[in-house]
Amino acid sequence: MKKNIFNTFLSKIDDFPLWIKQIIFLRLSDDIKSQVCEKFLQEKSEDIFSLYSPTLTFKGSEELKNRKCGLDLNIYNFLEYCENNLSILEISLNTFLSMEEVAKYFIFCIEQGYIERPVNIEIDAMAGFIAGKFRTGEYFKEKGIISDEQLEKAVDISAKSRKKFAEILVDMGLITQDDVSVMLTFKEEAKKRFVLDYNAVPQGKNEFCSKEDEYIKEIEELKAENEKLKKRIIRLLEIVRGND
Repeated sequence: MKKNIFNTFLSKIDDFPLWIKQIIFLRLSDDIKSQVCEKFLQEKSEDIFSLYSPTLTFKGSEELKNRKCGLDLNIYNFLEYCENNLSILEISLNTFLSMEEVAKYFIFCIEQGYIERPVNIEIDAMAGFIAGKFRTGEYFKEKGIISDEQLEKAVDISAKSRKKFAEILVDMGLITQDDVSVMLTFKEEAKKRFVLDYNAVPQGKNEFCSKEDEYIKEIEELKAENEKLKKRIIRLLEIVRGND
């Protein structure tokens, strides 16, 4: 199991002089405000998806131990991190996956009953939104901001309008434009990978790997095989020429 690299990183920041931390806070605060995401500065820690630590169910624990379903190795690795009580943030940093990718594993494991569904509706809604399970309107419905009836009415209007669905919700006064901007920005940012420790890039078959990583590996292996074949052909030509 990997070390808690993010907490180590934060501990280093904690040791900075107060006047340095003040400047860091101001710079980060300004950056968040520039992205119209100022609401994130007022969020409670228990409402932040990346700080949530998934809890294995008995079914999940048994599947991790016996692996009867023959799931993708990434799923078992995810469950192992959950068993060790790591947060979504730590799972993402330790596996070098994007928040979006981790959210998809999170949703899959909930639907299969391998981890407990969060009691906090904000965590559940955000995970579904990042993973692509919920669209913007569904996300706000899951949060309890808009009702089923209001969402259905917005869907009816959408069928007769060329406006984007989020714009319709804003026109109806159900959400604000800032609400939309925050969520779309966050979802786009969730697609990015963040590498905190380049010296710990995953190696070996027991680590997470994306399809992109697999393709790159296959290409590199093919290049190596082609290079070997090329050398053999050159060697054969040299032998033939020598015999002549």
